[in-house]
Amino acid sequence: MEAYYPSGTAVANAAPDARVTFIRQTYGHLAGAILAFALIEAALFQTSLPESMMGLLATSRYSWLIVLGAFMGISYVANNWAQSSTSLGVQYAGLGLYVVAEALIFVPLLFMAANYSGPDVIPTAGLLTLLLFTALTYIAFTTKKDFSFLGGILTVTCFVALGVIAASVIFGFTLGLLFSAVMVLVAAGSILYNTSDVMFRYNTSQYVAASLALFASVALLFWYILRIVMGGSRR
Repeated sequence: MEAYYPSGTAVANAAPDARVTFIRQTYGHLAGAILAFALIEAALFQTSLPESMMGLLATSRYSWLIVLGAFMGISYVANNWAQSSTSLGVQYAGLGLYVVAEALIFVPLLFMAANYSGPDVIPTAGLLTLLLFTALTYIAFTTKKDFSFLGGILTVTCFVALGVIAASVIFGFTLGLLFSAVMVLVAAGSILYNTSDVMFRYNTSQYVAASLALFASVALLFWYILRIVMGGSRR
């Protein structure tokens, strides 16, 4: 969970007007990223890509590991670009690349939700994600607590989760609702951690990188809330 912060004025030490501007820019870019994600998904589902991806993933049990590995590599590049201290254009390229990568990796899950679950599953998961994100953001901003202590815990937990996911693919067991519930807690912790970073550790010029970090946490939260809602709809 460690991030690189170029030299400059930290948001916590900036003038009130600069802090307000940074927060407005960060959450404005987050809203833009979420909107772009939704539009990309809508466009992708007007093509044959979802069916093609489902067919490709069905060819081998290891296909999903390859997709996950590619996503992690792209995420690393996108995050580095978003944290560029030399070019705003590179920062936006990083954010855009990450949004596209998230949209692509969500295609199989959204396809299953749209075709094998109830029609209200995706909107319900989206609303629950919004409500939980809003509540966590409110907690972080009103308490003004530094949640940086969650960094190490989240790092270890994410590595363990990746190991469990890899094992499930290799050995063929299914990750149940309990795993999804644990990952919702991890995503919630990540939102608190990244919101704390927005207030205490980012520089006033890093609103693009801050919005990417928050978008990644929101996407993780949405993914596992959607899995839980899908599981409940099949009962």
